[in-house]
Amino acid sequence: MIYTLIAIDVLLILFSLKYVWWYPREDLKKTRIMMYHMISKQLPKTKKSGLRVSPEMFERHLKYFSDNNWSFIKMSELLEHDTQEKVVAITFDDGYEDNYTEAFPLLKKYNACATLYLVIDRHQNDWSAKKNPKHNKGDLAKKSKLSDEQVQEMVTSGIFELGGHTYSHPFLPNLSVEDKEHEMISSKSFLETKFNTNISSFAYPFGIYSSADVDIIKASNFISAVTTNEGVASSDSIYELKRIKASGKDNFLTFKLRVLKGFRGFI
Repeated sequence: MIYTLIAIDVLLILFSLKYVWWYPREDLKKTRIMMYHMISKQLPKTKKSGLRVSPEMFERHLKYFSDNNWSFIKMSELLEHDTQEKVVAITFDDGYEDNYTEAFPLLKKYNACATLYLVIDRHQNDWSAKKNPKHNKGDLAKKSKLSDEQVQEMVTSGIFELGGHTYSHPFLPNLSVEDKEHEMISSKSFLETKFNTNISSFAYPFGIYSSADVDIIKASNFISAVTTNEGVASSDSIYELKRIKASGKDNFLTFKLRVLKGFRGFI
């Protein structure tokens, strides 16, 4: 009996550490920057991918924000809403075609908006192998990416704005300073010219960066930069903004915990 009680206590502790239901809510005046990649069903016969949030779950997310009086903003508007309660910025990384086929109509439906951190050289590009050569199966290269025509329609609609995400989604630690500046800064002017728009925010590839990379962004004309570090946004670190992960592995309760607290748990 005592071993059963100990096992139950251990499970409760592990549950409480994985899902921090007891942890205090973050200040609602701190903007929630949501990080999405693909709006797509999980692939059959593969491990469940956190990068793939189903269209049904994405709609539940948008409905939650809409029903609970959250204001949707683009990243270029971040500083304008620095002291406002319940502000959420929807962001997408990389440039997958389902951002157009699945996310775009749902954002329209809920009168929402988003920022797309777009890789320029995105087609047939398996950038996951740049971070880890073992990730060379080619799955990412085969995944359909946005066409320039689709991107232009999304931007022209006013629902999406673009953010910089480098030319080729490199692994920054492997690059020289000159190559970093080309990938990070020159990509901004390319996107602005290509899509006749203004680019004001940047996302670090893989969320991996150094203080030198932050200095490059600070010295540019970007006014903000986002990471993959989990948490709510703070204007004190405008070039290292935290985001809330929207994971395809999460249920709806976990999503709400992330929104309120900034992260899921400690394990």
